Amino acid sequence: MRKLIEGIVEFREKMLPHYAKQFSRLALAQTPDALFITCSDSRVVPDLLVSTHPGDLFTMRNVGNLIPPATAEGVSTGDVSEASAIEYAVLVLKVANIVVCGHSECGAMKAVSTRKAKLQTPNLDRWLKHANDAAFRLEHEGPLDDRLKPHDQLSQLNVLVQIEHLMTYPIVRQQVTAGALILSGWWFDIATGDMYAYERTSRSFEVIDRAAADRIIARLAGPAR
Repeated sequence: MRKLIEGIVEFREKMLPHYAKQFSRLALAQTPDALFITCSDSRVVPDLLVSTHPGDLFTMRNVGNLIPPATAEGVSTGDVSEASAIEYAVLVLKVANIVVCGHSECGAMKAVSTRKAKLQTPNLDRWLKHANDAAFRLEHEGPLDDRLKPHDQLSQLNVLVQIEHLMTYPIVRQQVTAGALILSGWWFDIATGDMYAYERTSRSFEVIDRAAADRIIARLAGPAR
């Protein structure tokens, strides 16, 4: 806690003068371009990884970057917190992008991989069931990259499954079909600091270097947008 308190003072004294005008403007409204869904893991820091500033990202974090699927009526089959964030981002903020970002060495994916009962964590056990489809897919279809550890193989597939869960929400599906919303799957390797994007053509996660970034940006700016 001491580190947090001292950090507040450091921000106030050194950083706030640089952001004062931006915060004054943001106090009236926010217009983020993307909803960024990622894990609660302390090693995953969205604003650091994508070099964004206050007001750029609408962020939703939870254990395992999971999205409970919706019913045909658009009602979440799990915690309504995630569904509420999706509704607000799509209907109110009108974001143009939703990113689901998983990561290496994810504790949630390790728990799902080992399938060990957590007798003292009934809520966590119930929550992690939203990754069961990813575990089933890994077991029956195999990994996207067999060089990875099993829990990292699961983590990558889990990103794709959660995107599929997003598409069960009518408001998301409608906006995607209309070309007003793009869903992307990313995966962060903590050990190397590299971010990867899923490419449907190669059915793999490819590192986002300068060349890949140019291709992705060009695609996002294409006719579908």
